[in-house]
Amino acid sequence: MNESMEYRSPRDSDGHGTHTASIAAGRYVFPASILGYARGVAAGMAPKARLAAYKVCWNSGCYDSDILAAFDAAVADGVDVISLSVGGAVVPYYLDAIAIGAFGAADRGIFVSASAGNGGPGGLTVTNVAPWVITVGAGTIDRDFPAHVKLGNGKAISGVSVYGGPGLAPGKLYPLVYAGSGSQGGDGYSSSLCLEGSLDPNFVKGKIVLCDRGTNSRTAKGEVVRKAGGIGMILANGVFDGEGLVADCHVLPATAVGASGGDDIRKYISVASSKSKSSPSATIVFKGTKLGVKPAPVVATFSARGPNPESPEILKPDVIAPGLNILAAWPDRLGPSGILSDKRRTEFNILSGTSMACPHVSGLAALLKAAHPEWSPAAIRSALMTTAYTVDNRGESMLDESTGNSSTVLDFGAGHVHPQKAMDPGLIYDLTSYDYVDFLCNLNYTVNNVKIVTRKAADCSGARRAGHAGNLNYPSLSAVFQQYGKHRMSTHFIRTVTNVGDPTSVYKVTITPPSGTVVKVQPEKLVFRRVGQKLNFLVRVETRAVGLSPGGSSTKSGSIVWSDGKHTVASPIVVNMQQPL
Repeated sequence: MNESMEYRSPRDSDGHGTHTASIAAGRYVFPASILGYARGVAAGMAPKARLAAYKVCWNSGCYDSDILAAFDAAVADGVDVISLSVGGAVVPYYLDAIAIGAFGAADRGIFVSASAGNGGPGGLTVTNVAPWVITVGAGTIDRDFPAHVKLGNGKAISGVSVYGGPGLAPGKLYPLVYAGSGSQGGDGYSSSLCLEGSLDPNFVKGKIVLCDRGTNSRTAKGEVVRKAGGIGMILANGVFDGEGLVADCHVLPATAVGASGGDDIRKYISVASSKSKSSPSATIVFKGTKLGVKPAPVVATFSARGPNPESPEILKPDVIAPGLNILAAWPDRLGPSGILSDKRRTEFNILSGTSMACPHVSGLAALLKAAHPEWSPAAIRSALMTTAYTVDNRGESMLDESTGNSSTVLDFGAGHVHPQKAMDPGLIYDLTSYDYVDFLCNLNYTVNNVKIVTRKAADCSGARRAGHAGNLNYPSLSAVFQQYGKHRMSTHFIRTVTNVGDPTSVYKVTITPPSGTVVKVQPEKLVFRRVGQKLNFLVRVETRAVGLSPGGSSTKSGSIVWSDGKHTVASPIVVNMQQPL
């Protein structure tokens, strides 16, 4: 490692660790803001919790050996919660260092939360999918940082930014160019992305430059434009990014616009350039901080989505939490854009990612553990999942930022976490390490594979009694059907709930079956007489084959909700039909 660039200690030279740690357990700070944006009181989720940081990531990457060592060190240090805003490719659990380290922690009663990954909005992108961790996706909050593009033809394109330096002259329009049309050396592709050294200074000097998103970091593009003499930048989403926008602390006046906005600006540039009288022009108008935004929460475009590529019997992500444009702490030797040449210094920064969502849940888990010291990690996760909500602040179902349409359980899992309700969930779905071993055995892992995960002797003899992998006592239910020419298919789940609410309580079930399926729950009523009492119920799912092309799949969702009139214990139920190749 280059010791002038990073520290051989847990000290943070990147900003990511400081930011995520303060979200979990930062103390109250007022006033907190970044360059005047997002002003107010800042606090982590568990401001009085103690914090230990273990460095597993370096400039050269995050190593499995460090990840395993950090898990073991944290377990030895006696932590209650491990927050992991790190992720890689999805591989079988016995090849997955995070899954192996997390199993050892969960086995010792430590709650492990992990980010779902930022590979959305496509399906099968979710990572950190082991059933002994809570997998956290990202949602928006009701706060925005509008920065609109005003074109010479009078049209306004909405965008977002937290640029806080000297702005553009008010009321003045600047010449506007598309980076892809003025390349140095004729490579239009790399100049369209504003890659290092790709812009011709004669083409961009004194102009606002439109750059396409992708390859290099968003703030690095601004630095490339600034070095080439550009006066401002508009960052346009590609088709796959859709309309999902992320606010950045750019090094020059800049804003981010969606895919359709980018198309509009490109169209305007080519039309205006073809007319001899007018040349394309624009300015960027920064509007500061906007609160009370509706709809919110919305599932962030980048948030990784299900189905679970490793074990589709377990619905992942589990929940979503705030992960877009989150203000949190920032180290003192690093500019807020994360670029070395950025000499600005801020105590806070606004970042986005499932990395920011995960520590929100870690902090909530610490609060739940403090309120209920006897709860297992599975109990804490169950409380967070069964009390989560799926309705936004308009009272409608949550939207997906990438499409503007309704989101699904594959996007948000059980829903958005609801801290107050999680304190008193009524019933919990509990699990032990023995249950996870049965689950691994039912994935047809060899005993040796299972032992690699558990790091001790493993016994698969009880696995047949558990039935199938989907019978793990998980707060969500996921039925997977392979359509081998059978017309009608059925499966069943057994679940056990533990009463943590009122001693004498009667829970009645409400079923919303996934379309095209019949769902039956027996019994339909659970009568509890004491706290800690466990009762079982059976869920039968019947469905008919659907028309799919070979290799195709279809997912439908519904819910099973138990209520005693005071508590609502909700579980998503997903039916996944797969047509074999």
